[in-house]
Amino acid sequence: MSTPGIGADQGGKGKGGGSSATLRKIGDGAANVAIREPGRFFALCLDTFRAMFKWPFQWREFIQQAWFIVSVTVVPTMLVAIPFGGILSLQVGGLIRQFGAQSFTGATAVAAIVREASPLVTSLLVAGAAGSAMCADIGSRKIREEIDAMEVLGINPLHRLVVPRMLACAFVALFLNGLVSVVGLMGGYFFNVMLQDGTPGAYLASFNAIAQLPDLLQAEFKAFVFGITAGLVAAYKGLNAKGGPKGVGDAVNQTVVITFMLLFLENFLISALYFQFVPSKGM
Repeated sequence: MSTPGIGADQGGKGKGGGSSATLRKIGDGAANVAIREPGRFFALCLDTFRAMFKWPFQWREFIQQAWFIVSVTVVPTMLVAIPFGGILSLQVGGLIRQFGAQSFTGATAVAAIVREASPLVTSLLVAGAAGSAMCADIGSRKIREEIDAMEVLGINPLHRLVVPRMLACAFVALFLNGLVSVVGLMGGYFFNVMLQDGTPGAYLASFNAIAQLPDLLQAEFKAFVFGITAGLVAAYKGLNAKGGPKGVGDAVNQTVVITFMLLFLENFLISALYFQFVPSKGM
């Protein structure tokens, strides 16, 4: 004969245990996102920067990765830069026409494209095209246990694989940023002159009205930092890929999302510091 009280106690304990286990899982997940993952990523960054100064440098891997990044990003970068320049020219041209300052369309286009648009376009394409491919490559090596085999043979995977890829991303991003600036300004010139009846001479003559050399240096610095970030995130997610091919696919998706979030945060911080320390050019 069963005792109702005992059954009720056991049921209550089971429910309490289930809810506490759920809360524990939620707490562990929050701690993993807020503390463990950033800590591991920071440790990987430190180890990678230390491995940069080890000899010999993997020049062949660096050149191969740089060429691969160029091959998958140059054409999309140019195609994206043209509408960026056109949209900025149309929006800014229509706005400043209301104030009777249409002759300064070129100056505003240079400031907007060089300062903000070109580093962001460069970083998004490097992260989306090159970063995802790098993560898939390193993740595939991880699940095939090639990374473990390299460690057994005494080869540092960070020095052999991560450092050349990270520096290749940063190196190519510098040149892509210049390419985006040139193509974007050409697109802005075309839309302003052809569609808004702007004056070609006024568009070109107003280039240096607002823009200055530190704007270009800031954009190049942004592109370099964004390239390093994309390479590090791709390497981190690739080295921690688990669960077979599905895990590699999940790591690639996470790489793109996390990199985009970090790039926008870094862009805000660098721009805020730039405007605090570099005075704007007077008209």
